[in-house]
Amino acid sequence: MAAVTGAMLVVAAAPGRAPATDTADGVAAGPPREAAVTLLVGRVLDEGQESGEGPCAVRMFRPGLCSGWQEQRVRATARGVGSVVKEPALGGTARTARTGVLPTDSGGPLQIALAEPGRLTDVTVRDGRGRHLAGELAPHGERWLNSEPMRAGETYSVQVGALDADGTAVGVTMAFRTGAAPPADDGRLTAEFGPGPGTYGAGEIVTASLSRPVPADDLPARARLERALQVTSEPHVEGAWHWVDESTLHYRPRTYWPAHTVVRVRSGLDGVEVGDHDYGGPSDAVQFTIADRIEAVTDSATHRMTVRRNGRVIRTIPVTTGKAGFRTRSGIKVVLRKEPKVRMRGDTVGIQRGTSEFYDLPVSYATRVTWSGEYIHAAPWSVEAQGEENVSHGCTGMSTEDAAWFFETVREGDIVEVVNSGGAKMAPFDNGFGDWNVDWRTWLAGSALAAVDGSPEGSPSSTSVASRLHPTT
Repeated sequence: MAAVTGAMLVVAAAPGRAPATDTADGVAAGPPREAAVTLLVGRVLDEGQESGEGPCAVRMFRPGLCSGWQEQRVRATARGVGSVVKEPALGGTARTARTGVLPTDSGGPLQIALAEPGRLTDVTVRDGRGRHLAGELAPHGERWLNSEPMRAGETYSVQVGALDADGTAVGVTMAFRTGAAPPADDGRLTAEFGPGPGTYGAGEIVTASLSRPVPADDLPARARLERALQVTSEPHVEGAWHWVDESTLHYRPRTYWPAHTVVRVRSGLDGVEVGDHDYGGPSDAVQFTIADRIEAVTDSATHRMTVRRNGRVIRTIPVTTGKAGFRTRSGIKVVLRKEPKVRMRGDTVGIQRGTSEFYDLPVSYATRVTWSGEYIHAAPWSVEAQGEENVSHGCTGMSTEDAAWFFETVREGDIVEVVNSGGAKMAPFDNGFGDWNVDWRTWLAGSALAAVDGSPEGSPSSTSVASRLHPTT
């Protein structure tokens, strides 16, 4: 982990409720009780430890379990004026100071909690350019934790609002700077997101292609990167990243995207320390929209495809699928693209020229669902078999009229499922988007956040609601 210089914490005035006066004749009855709570501001120091592993990654204060984990006590008051509380020496008394030095590791967590009865009501963290740092407030307001990595060499302001045990509003503003600014070169780690802007089906997968690999054994670096790759949606859905390989991640919700969802993907990697002496660079954000939910389910046993829009059947189509030796892949696939005209040849899928199974045909209205060449397409030569038997070499064939309708109805990202085909299961990642064939527990196991946070049962979702506590810009 890169060395980090000392960072200055400044405590200043923040909005709060003024102390009340109790007067019967316009004269103050005396000094009111001072409304205040003590905040614990925790952070990781750069002392050579792996802050992303073991007890250092637990989302609660665990002083003493990690040598680099430090806490600073900060007083928040009803006047919005705070102070840094210095811990007493053995046999001494506590004292306060207006400033304190916090050597802060940008790769470690920032946590704010209460040291006494009360409740956090609002935590807003902004960098020097006014951009919010995303964070999560615990359900009962006892602590706040950043969910997005801090940038190295950056100045942050922290505004905290809370209620003391009597319900009096208190507040404080803090500022600190992380050290070790990243080098200004073109070798920093970036991400290219997919799909591009546009409108897609409910099965669309978000992809992130990294400019260089992040090894599987570097879980802290992978976890920091995941936290920096932010996916938000309206409406909010539960979702998570999954590492496909060392330079590719896929993101999907737990279930299909709701119809008409707006999805935004952005990178917070710029300036973030990902690994030792390795920093993130800028990446272009992406926004896309989900259309009506189209699902096409083909039952190879009944030779029928049922097409639904938002749960309602809109067409039933007689089809033919793969015959013995060429069974159509079973499982869930996603429309990859639409090709009005395709030349299909048997030798592209291993069928030798001159054999009885070889074919060379021009095909119309071809909807691709795998990169190896599985399509849903017009097959006028097999109309008599459609709805009766399976005679294809793996594709789903239908009449020209039905294929034209299907071609015009579906879009990239729409869901295509095949059942009762007897074929091999659709692979998750190496032949299109088979991601939906992975159960949710297994999907979460492919996230570094689940391993680092020690919570394989929970979702390490980076999808959040755009609010002050979950800001995205």
